[in-house]
Amino acid sequence: MDVKKVTADHREALLYVFFGAFTVLVSWVSYAVFVWFDINLSVSNILSWVCAVFFAFVVNKWFVFRARSTKKKVVAKEFGSFFGARIFTGIIAALLFPVLLTVGMDGSLFGVDGFPARMLTSLVEIMLNWIFSKYFIFVNKTKAERSE
Repeated sequence: MDVKKVTADHREALLYVFFGAFTVLVSWVSYAVFVWFDINLSVSNILSWVCAVFFAFVVNKWFVFRARSTKKKVVAKEFGSFFGARIFTGIIAALLFPVLLTVGMDGSLFGVDGFPARMLTSLVEIMLNWIFSKYFIFVNKTKAERSE
């Protein structure tokens, strides 16, 4: 098995997972910080989502899907689509999170209340976000952008 070929063939997916881990870290750390500042768990969840969305847009656009256009119209469309998709998955997360708390995932992990529910919510978001980014948001790249 040629590791270089496999890596090249799956570059996008590998980078999505790599930067996705950092996006989750941004989300979880910001969630923990908000909770430590005594902000309500659900509000902390929403604020951490906002932090993660901004970070994810930048890394997905530039590094994962290599959509390098800086034209205002293109970036505005990408950001609008990206943010819209994230609002959709954010709504799912906002609805899922309290359900998970109610069904017993409200325990503490790493000293943070509700963290098990936050982790499962993140997993669902990651799967949905990949689908939207890959197939709907960063698809209109030029030939030059695809070959970079």
